[in-house]
Amino acid sequence: MAENECKGSAKVLLPMAPISSYSPENENIITSPPRINQTFVDGIWQGAFGKIPRVSSSLKWSDQWGTIKARWGVGRMSYMIDPGLYALGQPDKDAPVLVTANYKMSFDKLREALPGRNAWILVLDTKGINVWCSAGKGTFGTDELVLRISLSGLKDIVKHRDLILPQLGAPGVSAHLVKHLSGFTVHYGPIMAKDLPAYLDAGMKATPEMRRKTFLLKERVALIPIELIASMKASLIALPIMLLFIGFSRHGGFIQNIKMDGIFSIVAIFVSIAAGTVLTPILLPYLPGKAFSTKGFTMGIFLALMLLYSWGYDLRSARGLLGAGAWIMMMSAVAAYLAMNFTGSSTYTSLSGVKKEMRWALPIEICTGLSGFAVWLASRFIV
Repeated sequence: MAENECKGSAKVLLPMAPISSYSPENENIITSPPRINQTFVDGIWQGAFGKIPRVSSSLKWSDQWGTIKARWGVGRMSYMIDPGLYALGQPDKDAPVLVTANYKMSFDKLREALPGRNAWILVLDTKGINVWCSAGKGTFGTDELVLRISLSGLKDIVKHRDLILPQLGAPGVSAHLVKHLSGFTVHYGPIMAKDLPAYLDAGMKATPEMRRKTFLLKERVALIPIELIASMKASLIALPIMLLFIGFSRHGGFIQNIKMDGIFSIVAIFVSIAAGTVLTPILLPYLPGKAFSTKGFTMGIFLALMLLYSWGYDLRSARGLLGAGAWIMMMSAVAAYLAMNFTGSSTYTSLSGVKKEMRWALPIEICTGLSGFAVWLASRFIV
């Protein structure tokens, strides 16, 4: 029910459940009801607690376009909706209550999975972060859930006392405290929103398959754009610096040096980025090693060798040999570092495993990259 990707640099799911009472004076929270004039709202449900925005399971073009932009990193960190209670279709007092995050892509995935269904959707204020990541950060948590139950007047809107939460939100919620503080019982639904209709029809019972999160090719490919764009932005800083070194090194003129070696450098940097953000996730099951960094190193070295060979890189001179070795080190280090960004999106990494990998892999990546850059500089100015 949550997107399997985390926004920002914190990409590790933390196994935590806050055991505390809500303290509004200590938090910057949104207590007003959700606005009726949000673009995706198509009606109003009038209740005792006022007007509740009604939404449809059919997404508009603006919703689809917003998802596309968020996938490519455009406005991603502000892609959120107002927290509070929403009516899907024409729900009554017996309609199920589904809980999600106020990251709009999570909200859209949930309602899109329920065509022809009537339900209440209780949206928590997760600061625009999806369920999986916000559960680890603590914003999809016990306190926030209890607060939204109270603010929405949910007790007077539904007769039952059942909440259906996404399974990936479990690390942030203490079910027994929710029951004690609000009177509502927490039920953890299937991992994927598409399984909700079958889960509801079975009386809120999940099959083993509904509890298992896959990491198939299409799911890995969906994560590529955001990582690719972020890496490209970083390269815009590194490339001009490297081109300056190239232009003023050796004995040729600035333009001549750029033509001879600058174009290769640009291609090499983009190939290393593609190795870590595109090819590694696509070929993940087939690359050697268990660690993401190891898989990235392998892909980086392979593509570096392929590029050097196809480019006809000079390997007969000392300068050429040093340059080739430098590029192999730099490209493999970049690919390994970027490949590690997928650890928080995978289904077979844990907090302890990620910490262990970063302790040994990050120093190796830094040393390899810096050593490669030093050797490359030597090939430009010393030899």
